[in-house]
Amino acid sequence: KKALDELKQLIQEALNKHEFTPPPAKDKDKPAPEEKKEEDQPATSAAETEVKVETEAPAPVEVKEEEKADPPIEAPAPVEVREEEKADPPVEAPAPETVVETEVVEKVSAADDDGAKTVEAIEESVVAVATPPPAEKPEEEASSSLKPDEVAQSEEKPEEAEVPPPPPQEVSIWGIPLLADERSDVILLKFLRARDFKVKDAFTMIKNTVIWRKEFGVDGLLDEELGNELEKVVFMHGFDKEGHPVCYNVYGEFQNKELYQNTFADEEKRSKFLRWRIQFLEKSIRKLDFCPNGISTIVQVNDLKNSPGPGKRELRQATNQALHLLQDNYPEFVAKQVFINVPWWYLAFNMMISPFLTQRTKSKFVYIAPEQVPVQYGGLSRDGEQEFTVADAATEVTIKPATKHSVEFPVTEKSTVVWEVRVVGWDVNYGAEFVPTAEDGYTVIVSKTRKVGPADETVISNSFKTGEPGKIVLTIDNQTTKKKKLVYRSKAKPYSE
Repeated sequence: KKALDELKQLIQEALNKHEFTPPPAKDKDKPAPEEKKEEDQPATSAAETEVKVETEAPAPVEVKEEEKADPPIEAPAPVEVREEEKADPPVEAPAPETVVETEVVEKVSAADDDGAKTVEAIEESVVAVATPPPAEKPEEEASSSLKPDEVAQSEEKPEEAEVPPPPPQEVSIWGIPLLADERSDVILLKFLRARDFKVKDAFTMIKNTVIWRKEFGVDGLLDEELGNELEKVVFMHGFDKEGHPVCYNVYGEFQNKELYQNTFADEEKRSKFLRWRIQFLEKSIRKLDFCPNGISTIVQVNDLKNSPGPGKRELRQATNQALHLLQDNYPEFVAKQVFINVPWWYLAFNMMISPFLTQRTKSKFVYIAPEQVPVQYGGLSRDGEQEFTVADAATEVTIKPATKHSVEFPVTEKSTVVWEVRVVGWDVNYGAEFVPTAEDGYTVIVSKTRKVGPADETVISNSFKTGEPGKIVLTIDNQTTKKKKLVYRSKAKPYSE
């Protein structure tokens, strides 16, 4: 609770200061105020710059004579007149004289042969240019000598300084504001757990994640059309016994050379794969329940059967890049990591994925209900219209070596019994029959006993309709030296003639 409160305080301060904005955006905003400052300066700012230069080196007359080498040699005369004119008006300080010299350099160089016009231009410039140096005049005199435009600008500047600060920045992750309600706390706790409740480290992680999401364009990514070529590589299917949704990663699909090339052949395709993977994860996360007692994590099942080995450089690069992004920006979203069909090179693969796995995750055992597991992974779940759904619970039984096991389904009068059964790995004898309750009844063979081999690793579905009470008896004879896992479920449906 203390760490959470401290983290909230840091986040609120960062939102007030707009610190969740990506750095590139800040760089773009920097030149704007400088340009405005230049625009806010009056047109005489260029002359002021020249004034500074000429004040340090008061030799404008010589420069003017060099510039007037081409025109008629009448330039010195205006200079003498200018100096005399300075003596006549009661201009107070010597600093405005240097200002006038600067203006004269411009005016004389542009003057015609008419000396009188040059003098008039000088007199006008004295009034216009004498205003900039406020340091050498009292404030009242400086303000009174400003032009109307300059007066308006000087009055506006204090008003701009009094503009209230912008409202706090609003930031959301996975559709939930950082500081809103209990759902926000659930998200913040994920970052805290990922950094062992070190508040500053968790805050840095959140800040980096928000900036990365803006730079990566995650919110816009949700609406992108990235194709469905990889829908068999990564997909969601079923839930574990605690209610966590299960995500399957089937690397064996990349044995398809065309799919592999279209996914990893070059940097552009690998980038598209990464965007697709992030898009899939984002859509899955937004279906989670972020309430304090809700389900806000998923189970990852990694099927390594027929997976390309670590020698595939392109796949390794894409996998490492994806794992780094997931580790840095999706903390504590994996409840359990499961690896199945692990090949001999698993240790090398484990080194690649180890940054994504915590010690706590590695130490957990995972139990997924068979009705939630696809048939290709030893479960009973199948696509399409079936008699059973994931809502129909299944039973698991371990059959010892060299033993026979029987399963019984009770039958009521005038009912139809349907069932599904499978033995993981099969290599057993299977049979089914109906045994009536009445002593004078006859046993009916529903399925003749037969050998089901490992190549027939599928679900056996069957049904039996009867008008009398009794029971369906399934017999599984395991004559091997290995344990066998039996999975089955059934239900009775009443009927009327």
